[in-house]
This record gives sequence, structure tokens and C-alpha cells, in this order.
Amino acid sequence: MKNNTTLVLCRCDSSLKYNPEAFKGHGFDDVIVTDQLCGNDLDVAVAALTQRDQVVFACEQQAQIFEQLTEELITENALKASLDLIDLRDRAGWTATGEKDALIEAKQLALLADATLDRPGTAAREVTSSGTCLIIAKDSSVLLFAETLGEELAVTCVLETPPANISPSGNYDLALGQIQSVAGGLGAFDVAFTQFATLIATGRGATQFSVPKDTASSTCDIVIDLVSEQSLLAAEATRDGYLRAPDADAFKLAQLGAQAKGLVGTFEKPLYVKYEGSICAHSRSQKTGCTRCVDTCGAKAIQSNGDGVYVDPDMCGGCGGCASVCPTGAIVYDDPPFEFMVQRLKTLIETFQNHAQTSPRVIFIDRQFGRHLIAESARFSQGLPADVIPYEVDNVELIGHAELLAALAAGASEALILKSPKTAKTAIENQSALTHRLLGATRVDAQRVKVIEASDSASLEQALYGTRMPALKHEEVALLGGRREVAKRVTAAFLGHDGESPASIALEPGDPYGTIEVNSDQCTLCLACVSQCPTGALNDRSDRPEINIVENACVQCGLCANTCPEQAITLKPQLSFGPQTLEQSSLHGEDPFECIECGRPFGVKSTIERIIEKLEGNHWMYTDSDNTKLVKMCDDCRISAQYHDANAPLRGPDRPRVRTTDDYLDS
Repeated sequence: MKNNTTLVLCRCDSSLKYNPEAFKGHGFDDVIVTDQLCGNDLDVAVAALTQRDQVVFACEQQAQIFEQLTEELITENALKASLDLIDLRDRAGWTATGEKDALIEAKQLALLADATLDRPGTAAREVTSSGTCLIIAKDSSVLLFAETLGEELAVTCVLETPPANISPSGNYDLALGQIQSVAGGLGAFDVAFTQFATLIATGRGATQFSVPKDTASSTCDIVIDLVSEQSLLAAEATRDGYLRAPDADAFKLAQLGAQAKGLVGTFEKPLYVKYEGSICAHSRSQKTGCTRCVDTCGAKAIQSNGDGVYVDPDMCGGCGGCASVCPTGAIVYDDPPFEFMVQRLKTLIETFQNHAQTSPRVIFIDRQFGRHLIAESARFSQGLPADVIPYEVDNVELIGHAELLAALAAGASEALILKSPKTAKTAIENQSALTHRLLGATRVDAQRVKVIEASDSASLEQALYGTRMPALKHEEVALLGGRREVAKRVTAAFLGHDGESPASIALEPGDPYGTIEVNSDQCTLCLACVSQCPTGALNDRSDRPEINIVENACVQCGLCANTCPEQAITLKPQLSFGPQTLEQSSLHGEDPFECIECGRPFGVKSTIERIIEKLEGNHWMYTDSDNTKLVKMCDDCRISAQYHDANAPLRGPDRPRVRTTDDYLDS
């Protein structure tokens, strides 16, 4: 949104009040207040759009009316302004009687300040749907629907039971089969059937089908599933192009047909996440380490791909759960990026604090369920409390422990997540539990972070009205860097500097912070763990056998433990503080063995000594001989000894003496 804009506020038939003076000086040149912008005062909207440069309407409910109005003005070549819409009524207008006007006004200003931020663009890919539509149905009762839909789309109808005598249609193809699986997304569905048979369109008499195939597969752009009681796709809500309605009546079929027709064309699908394989901790050398993203993805869009993972853009619905649990930042949510999310938090909270002189609560909501529930509460019940600021995202699964901690550090008294009934629990439960473990060791009450499971407006209001946490006092925190840096910085600030704060916080297996312990009796210092570490947390020394760790970089992926041939490594999840976490510390090391010939250090002293102990006198090659001295030599000296010692098995005859001039003169 640009500066020098005009804000148009609507009191919605005098059901709420605004203080227009409060909005001036906050990025708006002019503030206009109306009573019915979408009705009797529509002329105000027309005047603003035809006379101003930049206009903001504080109403999203009637977005369709305003969009139609702008289209008409474009046709008439009268449109001058660019238009933005923002919802103030439901989120910060309609609220319970008795809520303080100052808090309501502060929330309105905070939401407007958030709307003025320039949202970063999101990478997208084009998805093309040409209208190839598959209908999966039980019997021939759906054929009239297929006939009608086939007039506009390329329809194939697959029935579970053979129909009675029917005539082939030019509007759709007919087949029999049992659906086995569906994968992919709009424009790129892969379907598989068992007992698949196609209609034989030639001949006279009873309807006939080809000999059934045990398996058959094909592709299509749109799938209409009228059979499955349970979705054939994981995370069905995130998949465009998959329309499911078992036992649909005629009205529902008409709706599905209209939806299918609207899915033809070229669309932009956001590339919600970015993946950087070089820092992925999933696997190295066919040894599996971190599987957090694979385990979290409800859409099954993330699969193992050798030493990394593959994110299928057709299947990814943008929930963001993978990014919230990724310990290395190999997968980052890019719609928008984490840094912009933190900027939004700071803008919302600081604006509210500056005008209300108190701290707000932040509730993370999604654009479907959360927005609808808040609107329902606002219209028919109490609405949100005046101190609760809704922070809207595509899906609340992307809210991880870093975002929750950042909200508290930015000044929120509570950080809440409103979970949708369709939202997968994996990421939310994992991240909220980790946040509680981190806060549990600090002076901050972990109950400031909550997950609200509300099925209706009444249960939402019950969770929000009542006891409210007091303002959170702590030293200022610089919310800079990625998720890990922000989370560590905030947790350290919440610990304080009273001398009694722990040097580290014990965590649970699977948490992305920690160190490792090495059993020195089992470790042979082969350094396989060092070579496999994806983050560089483990390293060695060039002058002696030693394993070192930089704890700040350890993500507890487990690759080192899974790689160790001696099973000498144990993961130790914890979050430590202090400059020592940025420095190398030794886990295990030994002096090297010195070559008995040249004195050059090589190998591990204890390992060489154990080898000699096991061989000397216990193996025929090392009995009554000095062959063990070969074990005590470096590579160069060992090769030399094998060729030049008097009893060396590879020794050849002495080389003849080189003849010189004197030899010829003496002969």
C-alpha cells in the first residue's frame, strides 16, 4: 500500500463507531466516514475511486460489489484510484459491550499499520488445466450429469457397477473400474484403477465392455469423486481440482459441475516453500538422519530423494508445517518469508502498545476457518476482545516455536493459535510443546502460549474472555536472523541475568537443539561422523585425531549416531547459552602414534597399540618375527620397509652397481 491514501470507513448502519481523527497522520491524507458504503453511500465509493489516487475501503464483506464497481469504472474509463480492502469491522469493530474504546481504536490502528506494509512477492509456477475431467461414480445414475458436463469439458466417467443397456455418448467416455489411488493436483492428477474395462461402442444389443485389466493408470486435470467416504488424497483441503461428494444429490452435482468448469485455464500456483539441499540433514551416504519434514507433511508432498528430499509442487498445499519443524533451514516458508512475519508482528504489537499503553494478545488464525469464525462471533455474539489482535496466515501449521517466542518478545502478553478442525496436529503440537519446554526453564509462564481448539464462536469466546495474562516485562530483544537465531536470542533474554539461570535447558529427543556425547572407550576416531555432519557442527583437527563440536550448529539430526560403526555416539538434546556454544569444544581425542622410522605422527595411538596386542604372538605372520614393526610405521616407511628390508617378502635381488668411467679405465 502506498502513502498519500484516502481511508473510507463504514459504520455499517451505525452498528459501530470510528474516531476519524485518530487515523489521520498514520499514512492517510484523508479519512471519510460513511454509514452504508455498499448501499446508500455507494456514491461516496464512486467519488473516491474517480477522484483519488489511492483508496482503502475498511470493508471486505462486500468485496464483490466493490470489484464490480471498479470494473464498471474501468469500462467507462473513469477509474483513477487503485483500491485496497481491509476488514476492521469484524476484527476490530464489533466487540463485546464494555470493551474500552481506547483498546478498540488501538487495534484498528495496528491492523491498518499492518496493511500498509509492502508484502514481498511470492514465486509461482503456472498450472494449466485443459478441462480433462474424471468422474468416479457408483452406477449409471450419474450419467446424465456426465452428459451435461461433457458439453464443456472432456469427461471420462468410470463406474463401479456395469450399467444397463445404454447408447454410447459423444459427450463423455465410459468405463468400469475400482479406484485404487489418486495423486497429484490440479492439471496433473495421476489415477490408478483395478479391474478396468472400457466401453465397446460398436455392435448391436446389450452394452459390452472390454476384458478387464488388473491395473490401469491415467492422468487428468480434474477429479470428481462421488464414491469415496474418505478422501483419496492426503490433506484434501489443500488440493485444488479434487472435488469429493459421496452420494451427491442433484443440487450438489450442479455445484460440482460449476466448480469443475471454473477450473479450466492457466492458473498461478505459489511455490510456498524453498528447498536448499546442501544443508538438508535428511540423509548422507544412504544413512538416514532427520525426517521431520517428511513425518510432518500431511499432504505427502515431501518424499525422500536419495541424500535429500523432494517437494512436489503439485501436491504441496502450503501449510508450512515442514518449515516450522526444519532444524537447518533447508526448507523455508516463502509466502511470506520468516523475516517479514516477524516484521508484521512487531508492527502490530508496537502500534497497539503506542496507542493503548498496554500489551495485546496475538492470535494466529488461518484465512478460511479462523476468519469465518471471527466474523461469525462478531456478527452474532461478542466478537474478539479488544486486546486480541488476529494475525492472519494461510495455514497456522507454519507457526513454529520461533514465531511464538517472537510474538512474546515483541511485546504480546500471550501468543495463541486458533486450530482449524481440518488442520493437522503434528506440527502445531510439536512446536507448541517445544515452546513450552523452552519457556518452562525461564521466568516466563509457559501458559502464555496456547493452542485453542474451537468448533464454534461460543467456544472461541470462552477461551478468550476471562483471565488475561498481565503485560510481559523483559529486556528488549533484537529479532534478527532466521528461526533458530531468533528462538535462541529470545529464550536467552527470558532467562535473565540473575546468576541463577541455567547454562542449558534440557529438551526431549527430536528437538532441534543440542550436542552429542561420545563414548571414548568405544570410539576409534574413524571420523565418519565428521564427514557426514550436514551443518558443520562436527569437525576434526589436522594435527591430531580429535572430534570437536560447535554446539550452536547441532540440529540433532542423528546422522552422526546412525553413521558411527561403533555405536559410540549418543544425542543429547538441550539448548545451551553463552559464547562457548559458538566455539569448538573437544568431544574425544587422542595423541597420534609416532612412526618408529621417521617419527611422523599417524593414526590413533590406542588403536595402533590394540592392533599390535592382538597380532603379536597370536598370528603366524607375527610370531617369531619382527613384522609388527610394519604396523608401527607410517605409510611411506612401511612401503620402503616392505621392499628393502633383508627379510621383506617383496624384496628383490640387489640392483647391480652402476658402472662408472673408472670401472672402464681399470678394466
